[in-house]
Amino acid sequence: MPHHTPLIGTIVAGLVVAFIMGSLAHRVKLSPLVGYLIAGILVGPFTPGFVADAGLANELAEIGVILLMFGVGLHFSLKDLLSVRHIAVPGALVQIAVATLLGMGLAHVMGWTVMGGLVFGLALAVASTVVLLRALQGADLVDTRRGRIAVGWLIVEDLVMVLALVLLPALAAVLDNDQGEGASALLAPLLGTLLKVVGFVVVMLVVGRRVIPWALHWVVHTGSRELFRLAVLAIALGVAFGAAYVFDVSFALGAFFAGMILGETPLSRRATEETLPLRDAFAVLFFVSVGMLFNPAVVIEHPLPLLATILIIVIGKSIAAWGIVRAFGHPNVTAITIAASLAQIGEFSFILASLGTGLGVLPADARDLILAGAMASIFLNPILFSLIVRAHRQNEEEPSETDRQVAQAMGHMIVVGYGRVGKLIAAHLATRGVQFVVIEDDSEKAGEAAEDGHDVIRGNALDDRYLIAAGIAEARHMLIAVPEGFEGGAIHEHARHLNPTLNVIARAHSDAEVAHLESLGVGHIVMGERELAARMLTLCGA
Repeated sequence: MPHHTPLIGTIVAGLVVAFIMGSLAHRVKLSPLVGYLIAGILVGPFTPGFVADAGLANELAEIGVILLMFGVGLHFSLKDLLSVRHIAVPGALVQIAVATLLGMGLAHVMGWTVMGGLVFGLALAVASTVVLLRALQGADLVDTRRGRIAVGWLIVEDLVMVLALVLLPALAAVLDNDQGEGASALLAPLLGTLLKVVGFVVVMLVVGRRVIPWALHWVVHTGSRELFRLAVLAIALGVAFGAAYVFDVSFALGAFFAGMILGETPLSRRATEETLPLRDAFAVLFFVSVGMLFNPAVVIEHPLPLLATILIIVIGKSIAAWGIVRAFGHPNVTAITIAASLAQIGEFSFILASLGTGLGVLPADARDLILAGAMASIFLNPILFSLIVRAHRQNEEEPSETDRQVAQAMGHMIVVGYGRVGKLIAAHLATRGVQFVVIEDDSEKAGEAAEDGHDVIRGNALDDRYLIAAGIAEARHMLIAVPEGFEGGAIHEHARHLNPTLNVIARAHSDAEVAHLESLGVGHIVMGERELAARMLTLCGA
């Protein structure tokens, strides 16, 4: 049989080139998204060399969209949104309206249709979740009020875009079939779509909220990790396909609701962890497929429209967001942080661009401007955010996690990680009255540690700032409870650099991890399998 097929060639070329370009982007402190988009340009039809199959790439991208939207649903937090609803809901809606109108204005100048201008404006209005969270985490602002406002604002933007993805096909059909019919004839398709959406939502809330958790709990009791992973993917893909086939609504809406319902169950974190590798892989292929559509000639052929697009994203949206936050009485530092965090576009913009192109309402030039504007804004955003936020650090309205130095006595312990092992360690130390602090980078786990009454630093222990905040210089022992031995070795190196006398105890899951930790000079290494075997042999007297 032939060793090369278009499907295999497209997947291999997409992933390999994306890895290379994503690694280069990460090396120069850019979001890997930029690298993935450049990878798509390199394997696309507008550059010399290998050209991937665009049709297959688009079909793979559909799976990427489903899994991306499933992830958005999994992380959807009504609690986070409600805590900042008074500013996030009206603020996001007004900012979307302003950015959309600015985009439609540019579209009018370019001579595009009203529908094309609407899609173009919406694509410029929504920020990237990945880029925004990376910026907030880098500035230690995720757990501050302004960080929560930014995240809540983004949740509203995502919800609006989910609705837009559902209604745009029907709206495009109405405008395409406008032959002078009455208003009732034009509104019929829109009302029909809304009724289908309502029907789907009702089915998901009445039936899905019962069946999906029940099915997952049944799979959990089988004890098969493989079946659980398969069940989560089957739910994501199955609900998305069913939504499109039965209710004639978008894959995106079905996947979003599947993720949102699953996110309400206690198994949401495990579902996230189990499906993350596959979601990441197909998300990469989605970004590559978007890059394949980009024609770099737009930079030369339309420099002024491109500049206007970037200005709308970076300046227009920012001014609108800043003005809205200030109008609601928040301090300038909060307004300028929100403005900087939203001055970029990403995933939803690409989905809207692909949808608009597929519907035939978005010109190729508009799609190219969206992609070029996204790459430029993702490149500029970390620089802009860093300059603005750090310039106003002294005016911060509340301390971040690293600003809050945890008060510890000399000789305290540091526990890195609050998973299953970290919880047991912390509980034992607490009952013994031993003073310790937990370092955990997962917000949910950090929240659990705080609820359990422990001192917590939310952050990655590979960052010296969090180690210093935990009192690394005064600590006597560090217990690295994260399951990855190689990551534990890197944490050990950082910790011992700051405190050469620190006694480090780390976990390992394989002989290779043990050898690696030993080579780094880790004093004590606990390998689960060895300890289990020794304990079992002790119990049987062997």
